[in-house]
Amino acid sequence: MNQLRVTEIFYSLQGESRTVGLPTVFVRLTGCPLRCVYCDTAYAFTGGRKMSIDEILDEVGSYHPCYVTVTGGEPLAQRGCFTLLDALIEKGYEVSLETSGALDVSEVNPRVVKVLDLKTPSSGEASKNLYRNLDFLDRKDQLKLVIMNEEDYEWAKAAMKEYRLVDRCEVLFSPAMGAQNPTELAEKILRDRLPVRFQIQLHKILWGDAPGR
Repeated sequence: MNQLRVTEIFYSLQGESRTVGLPTVFVRLTGCPLRCVYCDTAYAFTGGRKMSIDEILDEVGSYHPCYVTVTGGEPLAQRGCFTLLDALIEKGYEVSLETSGALDVSEVNPRVVKVLDLKTPSSGEASKNLYRNLDFLDRKDQLKLVIMNEEDYEWAKAAMKEYRLVDRCEVLFSPAMGAQNPTELAEKILRDRLPVRFQIQLHKILWGDAPGR
């Protein structure tokens, strides 16, 4: 519980979510049980280095951040992630967790902002969605849907209605880079008057797929 395998810790601008553009420290944990078609962090599936919670806190603190994001891979694949989240909250940071939604979030510290990625059909991993996680989202949390094509868009609209997603938290629609034209997705959202936040991955616009960004 007091050790985690870490792929990287880095300081950058938040590229997604409600805090997009804000300087943030990212703790990228190693490992993921999913293999999404559009994954851009496959380098975090294996490897990494073992670090104690105290070592992680020391490195995070060296940047003197206000915001910290724990991501992966799938960070909840390591049980010690819950301990890390608690420790970061106790340090006074604003903490967010980027998770696939395939693993149980019920034990996540209630002060952590959950950014849950509900998998669309084209991800190849929609069958892994753990829908009971939706019951643990509240107004501070966010639900992301990555859109690759028209099928994903229509599926996402249906999911919004079936699970009353906008009544639970903020909903984010994100075009899969290289697959979904962002302008076309933006126009669909406006056409259908969807109460969602459209987002483009800012870090990819600035730095491409470079690790540590």
